[in-house]
Amino acid sequence: MYFILLANYQAQSVYYAGIPGMHGKPGSPGIPGRDGRDGREGAKGDQGIPGKTGPQGPPGPSGNPGVNGKDGAKGERGAQGPPGQKGERGESGLSGTPGNPGLMAFKNWKECVWSNINDGKDNGLIKDCVFMKNFSDTSLHVYWTGTLRVQGCSGCCKRWYFTFNGAECSAPLPIDGVVYVRSKSVDPHRVRHIEGYCNNIHKGKVRVGFWVGKCNGYSGNVDAYTGWNSVSRIFIEEVPKAQA
Repeated sequence: MYFILLANYQAQSVYYAGIPGMHGKPGSPGIPGRDGRDGREGAKGDQGIPGKTGPQGPPGPSGNPGVNGKDGAKGERGAQGPPGQKGERGESGLSGTPGNPGLMAFKNWKECVWSNINDGKDNGLIKDCVFMKNFSDTSLHVYWTGTLRVQGCSGCCKRWYFTFNGAECSAPLPIDGVVYVRSKSVDPHRVRHIEGYCNNIHKGKVRVGFWVGKCNGYSGNVDAYTGWNSVSRIFIEEVPKAQA
């Protein structure tokens, strides 16, 4: 039995693979080959048909504003041109409102003042005041302020008034005032005021007087008194004439 198996074993060839061997070393690189010859240039092809125009693209964004340039140098002055033709004469303007004839911007006035000069005169000039009038077409504004009285009689009257160079005012009327008493028992020393305006007085020196005299229709024999125990004054002022 054993021999048969051995014979069978010998009759068959059995091979077993071995272990792979190690790689060999790479060989040396060969010498590079020479460049090949350039090929001939190809023939130029025919030009193609132009394509269709494409649609317009959207507008681009606005650019930034440019910087202003520097002012140029001032040019030379040109030659003077010929004179123009004379224009037509214009129409006359409307007349303005007449102003005061040369009247000064400041007032022209004077005041004559005295104190405690008691004048018991019953008739005549009490006091005068000389004034320099600058214009002929102006008026004089005058007034008196002081103490006046009448006494010692019943139903009696005295009159005080202004004169201009010795004559009473006639334009428009005299400037005066009166004091009347009914009883002998009164002695009415009172401060009184007499005032007015007079026109048509020449320019230059004007003597303005303040007088006492009789009242119209009354006797002149009446006891009058001017300026008792107080200040008396005559005021004079040059002013424009009143409106018509």
